[in-house]
Amino acid sequence: MDKNPDIEYSPRDTASLQAMEIRQLEAFAAVMSTGSVTAAGRLLGRSQPAITRLIQELETELGFDLFARSGPRVSPTERGFLLYEEVEPVLLGMQQIRASADVIAREGSRSLNVVATPSLAAGLVPSALAALPATPAQIHLHSAAPEKVVHAVLTGAAEVGVTSLPLEHRGVALHWIGEAACVGALRVDDPLANARTLALAACRERALVTMQNPYRLRHRIDRALDEAGVVPRTRVDTNTSLNALALVRAGLGMAVLEPVTAYGMPIEGIAVRPLDVAIPFYFCVITPQGKPATPAVQALTEALATAASALLPGFIRHDAQHHGRIVQTAWGDAEPAPALRENGHPHGLREPKQSD
Repeated sequence: MDKNPDIEYSPRDTASLQAMEIRQLEAFAAVMSTGSVTAAGRLLGRSQPAITRLIQELETELGFDLFARSGPRVSPTERGFLLYEEVEPVLLGMQQIRASADVIAREGSRSLNVVATPSLAAGLVPSALAALPATPAQIHLHSAAPEKVVHAVLTGAAEVGVTSLPLEHRGVALHWIGEAACVGALRVDDPLANARTLALAACRERALVTMQNPYRLRHRIDRALDEAGVVPRTRVDTNTSLNALALVRAGLGMAVLEPVTAYGMPIEGIAVRPLDVAIPFYFCVITPQGKPATPAVQALTEALATAASALLPGFIRHDAQHHGRIVQTAWGDAEPAPALRENGHPHGLREPKQSD
């Protein structure tokens, strides 16, 4: 298990990490998840004393306390929280290995492990999976932040990653890049919902709901607002587009957001309108570099592009070789990257070059 840089390990701690048993980690994770030793015992089918003993053994091996005790109650320490961040994905991976082994033993086939950002995991990936010519015996779909999507693909925890740009890492194979315009979302009873197109200038007199991360989509939205000379009356920010739509429905403002959630996860009472200013949203499909793609992975890579074309108005598929130029355009000052279109149709696709 990789060591957490926020924990100071002694040589004894390093040896202890290697000696930890899965059952100790399972007991620790169960207490963290359920909030009590008794509930953890019920979850794992073990007695309370057995869970307590496993936790104590783990703390002895690590050299620090994972929980603070107050009678029968336990609460995680700061180091306990830090360790849990490392333990949770390890145990999840073990569960997937066990499940995959069962499937292989029973049917001789493999599972399909996919990780994507929340918007793409909910708004796009399910449609692509449903369109696969042959459904794998097991499908594992998890959502994660863009950085963790890349990490999952790099470590082999996921066979396919679907994430937003920017993406800068040499250890993954980039198959294609999708582009679609951001949209505006507002309540259906808002007078502006009667227009076919939402003017970005309307944000000047409104509360605006946007994303929190200033280095990804928020960067391009802020730049478009600055170029239009628009300063929203108030701002409400959040970390997911689904949260943004919920905030809009509650009457807390209008939103400018990526189109995958807006079209792929429509919410009753919310009107989605194209903007009069182009704010591109870029996303891509990645797989582990140097690892041959299975037929299921190859099929999903193409199914994702097909699903995006059907879902997103004006969807453009870019060849992976234009990645650097696209990133420079979106986060720099270069000329726009050439789009891949066929016969002049904005939804046309061209087969990407084979990834190395």
